[in-house]
Amino acid sequence: MIYILLADIVLAIHVGFVVFVILGLCLTLVGGLIGWRWVRLLWFRLAHIAAIGVVVAEAWLGIVCPLTRWENQLRAAGGEAGYEGTFMSHWLRAFLYWDAPAWVFTAAYTGFFLLVVASWVLVRPEWRGAKPT
Repeated sequence: MIYILLADIVLAIHVGFVVFVILGLCLTLVGGLIGWRWVRLLWFRLAHIAAIGVVVAEAWLGIVCPLTRWENQLRAAGGEAGYEGTFMSHWLRAFLYWDAPAWVFTAAYTGFFLLVVASWVLVRPEWRGAKPT
């Protein structure tokens, strides 16, 4: 049972990562329009672009996400097949995993990455000691 619980925790972290990437861009763009200074913080912007950059690199290189692999290994150790399990994991997985060809995800991740890059131009990060423009 502990392996299944750990697998659910890994899945929740995975969903949190996805939410950070998607919501991070939305909040950056909205915050840039209405003047939220925190969306210009360099550490936030670097963490955000690094997060989506890792996803894009994995997609282009054909690497399975380590969180997905780890979750499946934990489920197997707990006696479950990958992607079966508890109520929580069922709904979190429905949000996270879709059935589509790999090229669709690669294109979507790449397009999203380009939007994040564009946000660096539209909502410039605040460099140490500089005022946002």
